[in-house]
Amino acid sequence: MAAHPAPPQAPPKPTWDPRKAAPPFPLLRPTIRIRLTLLYGGMFLIAGIMLLSIIYLLAADAMNVGSELPFKILSGQVASETCNFPGSPTAAELNQAMNACVNEQRQHALDNLLSRSLLALLGLAVIAFAFGYAMAGRVLSPLGRITRTARAVAGSDLSRRIELDGPDDELKELADTFDDMLERLQRAFTAQQRFVGNASHELRTPLAINRTLLEVHLSDPKAPVELQQLGKTLLATNERSEQLVEGLLLLARSDNQIVERKPVDLAEVASQAVDQVHAEADAKGVQIRGTREPAVVQGNGVLLERIALNLVQNAVRYNVPEGGWVEVTTEVQHGQAVLVVANTGPVVPAYEIDNLFEPFRRLRTERTGSDKGVGLGLSIVRSVARAHGGHIAARPREGGGLVMRVTFPI
Repeated sequence: MAAHPAPPQAPPKPTWDPRKAAPPFPLLRPTIRIRLTLLYGGMFLIAGIMLLSIIYLLAADAMNVGSELPFKILSGQVASETCNFPGSPTAAELNQAMNACVNEQRQHALDNLLSRSLLALLGLAVIAFAFGYAMAGRVLSPLGRITRTARAVAGSDLSRRIELDGPDDELKELADTFDDMLERLQRAFTAQQRFVGNASHELRTPLAINRTLLEVHLSDPKAPVELQQLGKTLLATNERSEQLVEGLLLLARSDNQIVERKPVDLAEVASQAVDQVHAEADAKGVQIRGTREPAVVQGNGVLLERIALNLVQNAVRYNVPEGGWVEVTTEVQHGQAVLVVANTGPVVPAYEIDNLFEPFRRLRTERTGSDKGVGLGLSIVRSVARAHGGHIAARPREGGGLVMRVTFPI
């Protein structure tokens, strides 16, 4: 019982999933740890450059580079291995040569101090960055536990808890708050499961009794024609109510992740769905075709068959009056199992596509009102696909009809 498939618009851009998509250069990803490392190292580098500049200026001021010597030579000879003095200098020439030599030696000493200080600063900066990276990892390790627990919860394991130890800081407060939220979520999901179980019994039983009573009365050959007509109408209404209950219960159950998974071949599932719809397709003059290659996924066979059945039923029921066709294909593409159901049919505006996946919505109408279903088919398909970690996309087919594409991870 599927909602009327309006021609799907262009498939939405897939949402980026941090659990599946990884940047091409993970070391360049601007994580908090990298940013803290750059912050610690950058602050150390700036402080080191400022300290080196101050030491250099103080040393230059202490050595009085460019100033004259505090003494003068009045007469005599001076020899040096590093300075060049004139052969027979006068006292003025000798003092001038000595000033130039000493200032050159001072500048050489400052240059040597600067180069060695820069090498020392570079080494300390490497050590500071490494130390900052290690400390940032230690400080942020609780966030890693929170992330891993959140991923486990996303896989429907609501029993997981962070239970972070350590000082009562902001990270522990965040972890405790997250644990409290998980506790409330687990209670809510448990209550929902109990409700679904109870509703399954309480709603199915009266409807089954009504159907049995109506069938018994209709089997009486002595019943008046008017009573038989009324009984058939009530039986059809009762059957519609049963379909609605089954759809609602399946929709509620499939909103959660599938915990127990088994290998399921989409080709086999699609073939079974085609076999179930074949009689209806022949009655409507719709041809079912397509190649189904093996595509094995991990999941629940009954729910996956419901996906294929709803899509194929939709494609048959919402088709052209004559010469229509439905193409059902399965394959493995880009590491994913793909089920595609395409069909001829009415032209559907692209802006109507999203509405088709909402419960009780059909093309150009917001509530169920036809005998083709109860308006839950595509809602169930989307819910079951999400529970299996898959995705469904719809787009209009040129000339009318829809192309439904469901992908599952292998």
